[in-house]
Order: sequence, then structure tokens, then C-alpha cells
Amino acid sequence: MANKVTLKQIAREVGLSPASVSLVLNNRPCRISEKNRRRIREVAAREHYIPNQIARSLVTQRSKTLGLIVPNIESRFFSSLAKNLEQRCRAEGYALFITNSDGLPENDLDLLSLLVTRGVDGLFLVVGDEVPDDRALIDELSGLPVPYVMVDRVVDELSCDKVMFDHELGGYMATRYLLQMGHRRIACMVNAAKTITGRKRLVGYLRALREAGVEPDLSLVAETEYYISSAYEAAADVLASDATAVFASSDNIALGLLKRMHEQGRRIPRDYSLVSYDNSAADALFEPSLTSIEQNVAELSHHAVGLMMRRLDNPAADPVERVLKPHLVIKESVAAL
Repeated sequence: MANKVTLKQIAREVGLSPASVSLVLNNRPCRISEKNRRRIREVAAREHYIPNQIARSLVTQRSKTLGLIVPNIESRFFSSLAKNLEQRCRAEGYALFITNSDGLPENDLDLLSLLVTRGVDGLFLVVGDEVPDDRALIDELSGLPVPYVMVDRVVDELSCDKVMFDHELGGYMATRYLLQMGHRRIACMVNAAKTITGRKRLVGYLRALREAGVEPDLSLVAETEYYISSAYEAAADVLASDATAVFASSDNIALGLLKRMHEQGRRIPRDYSLVSYDNSAADALFEPSLTSIEQNVAELSHHAVGLMMRRLDNPAADPVERVLKPHLVIKESVAAL
């Protein structure tokens, strides 16, 4: 492996000071002639010079790195979010460290500490549990020495930059569509016990039923975590009910339901109509394709990175909260009743 060339070596070859070379290679204002600028850049290119970011951060007080904490990197939604954020951060000149909390508040705490001690300039946080039993996470975030943006899942009590989709509207739109297709016995598989996101989607589901004059039957509400295995277990009660349609409040939940249906020889939409949530790439694996509530990950990432860059440029700016609108994507998993 070749030795890494240094500023001093380039300076020695061109006959200028390391400070002058640094100014040119960092595109800083200086009085160096255009001829010498070209010589510096030619030598740097020939020797494959790579700037030392650690040394640069000592001067700028910025590491040009950001951190991301997600609850479940195996989730198609969160893996797509991580990819989009990484690409947008890289376009802004930042590297993104991606970590996974497994949806546990204690892991959120550990990862916050890990990323801050690694010197990140800021954090994107998707909390694992939005209704923690103690104030440890809230207290930790309140005293965080770097800026952070809460993405997708937020804690209302915290005053910080936030960007999310309107989860209540999404639950409402999914249920209203099933009602418009003639269904009245509509089950809801939702993670309402542990997440505010799930609670909001459940509120939307209940609101749509009541607006249509359908009294909600809470026996049709199946509690499940955002994991395929958990949804698979919860699906047993749903399939034993008299529901004709299901609102699955995430694609992973829909996958758990579909797995149990497949084992029982049941099909979508022949036996049940289904509206999912996220409209992720997993949809391509199924026939028929799943009608779903889409949260545009590119839009979410765009706003999250925009808020982060704004905060890094102006640490004293007032917090911004942006609520984005989800969309119903109609495909083939709902039949008229």
C-alpha cells in the first residue's frame, strides 16, 4: 500500500509553504498566483492527495459527519429512509453513521452517547419507543450538546426540529377507502401500545368509521409491534373474526398477516381486502400488488436534511416542525363488497 502524501510533501515539491498549499486545496482566499495554483493542484492530483478530515475538523470544529438512529434497519421504510438520508448528506459534504436501536429506548440512549462521543456534528433520530416509561430519553435529548432532528416519530414534549407525516390522516385515508369499497367490518392491526405513530393511525381509523356511521368494534383492533413475527401472531385473531377487510398500519405488519393467510390458503383480495402502510418496495413481491398509504421517503429525507443544514448554519434559530401529507396509492388488494 502506497504511503499517503501530505501537505508538507506537496509544499516541498512546489516550493511553497504548507499553509499556502492548504489554502489553495481548500479553495480559500489567498494571493497565490494562478500559475502556482495550477502547480499545486497538478501535484495533488498526481499524488492522489486526500485531505485529512481529522486535522481539518480541529480547525473548523466540525467533523463533517452526522449520525442516524433508526428502530429497525430491516424495515423497508427505515432502510429506504437511511439510504435517502445518506445520499443527501453526502451531497452536502457529510458522511452519515447509521445505527440501529432495535426499537428499545435504552439503546436510543446508548447510541446517542456513542455518536456524540464519536464527534458527529448533528443527529437524525427516529425514536424506538415514543411513549417511554421514564424521562431518561427526554432528559438526554434536552441536554444534547449537538443539534438533532426528530424524523417520522416525534416526542411532542420536546422543542426541537421535527419532520413527520400526518399519521392520523394516513389511518383515516386507508379506512375511508375500504369503507368506500363497501366494507363495514374492517380490522385494524396497529402498534398503538408503544408508539404515538400507531396511536395516531388508530385515531384516523376510528374517525373514518364514525364519520361513515359505523360504530367501531374494538375486538377488531389487533395490537402488534412493527415486526413480521409479531404481526404473524396477531393475525390469528384477525383471521378468526368476521372482518372482510384489514388496515395493516405498516408493510411489515402486512407481511406478517400475509404469511399467516398463505398458510391457511387464504388470498388477497379474494378472502380479505387489505390496505397497507408505507408503499415500500416489498410490494413488488406480491400478486396482487398492495394498495397502501405512501409516505414519500425522498420528501421526508429532503426536509430532514434541510432542517439539519439550517440548524448547523444557525444554531440559535427557532425550532421548526413540518407535517407532510401521505398519499393513498390504489393497486389491486381491495375488492368491492
